[in-house]
Amino acid sequence: MTRNRPAIHAALAALALAAPPALADGGGIAAAAGNAAHAAFDIVAARITTEGRVATFTMSVAGTPGALLPEAAGQLGGAPVFSYVWPTTLDPATVGFEAGAGILAFAVTIHPDFDDTPLFDEDASGATSDDGATWHSHWVVLGPDPACGEGALKVVDIPEGTSPALPLTWPGLPILIDSPGWSPVFAGEGLSVRVPFADIGALDAAHFDGVTAALRVDANVHAPLLCVTDVFDVASGDLSLPGTIGQ
Repeated sequence: MTRNRPAIHAALAALALAAPPALADGGGIAAAAGNAAHAAFDIVAARITTEGRVATFTMSVAGTPGALLPEAAGQLGGAPVFSYVWPTTLDPATVGFEAGAGILAFAVTIHPDFDDTPLFDEDASGATSDDGATWHSHWVVLGPDPACGEGALKVVDIPEGTSPALPLTWPGLPILIDSPGWSPVFAGEGLSVRVPFADIGALDAAHFDGVTAALRVDANVHAPLLCVTDVFDVASGDLSLPGTIGQ
């Protein structure tokens, strides 16, 4: 299901040739179906709305979101990750990372080979270390890295010996990732997550996009630790982040 890493840039270029999306009421992005091989990742709408201090991240697809799962690798090295992602223009400092560290994105992910939410028991098993195969949410900081392939992004690594600012719910991995525990809700053709903000005003001028993608842990489990290996669909077609925050 995944393409070779050098093909990611070409895939984004092909998506950009598709009919441009329309901005839906409230600044959300409306996109035509048919741009992804699998309906579960074929984005038709992406939105972020606010009410009080809570932002709701919503994505609708042509099929059933969450229905397609990655096949377990059996180990951390080479482990696949499937994701629904909202890249934003928010500064990473908004949620506790170092200012200017990269592209702040909210993501709903699943990866059966490892658990990266050590504070939470998403599957109610009585353990907090076995929940990777349950859909869950993250904040991540993304950035380019040629080691991931031409034009590809990664979750930004934390170099050994450095101590950047990190959110309180950072899961201890050597990458800029947060595991805040906000639970995704899947209903029909959509998924949504309610996310509280200390300063909801930070979203007033923000822009966003919607992306479905696969990532993979490096086979040798070293930097770059987590690369984007396949882009299934981009709501805007060209990752231009045209969406605005609605009420």
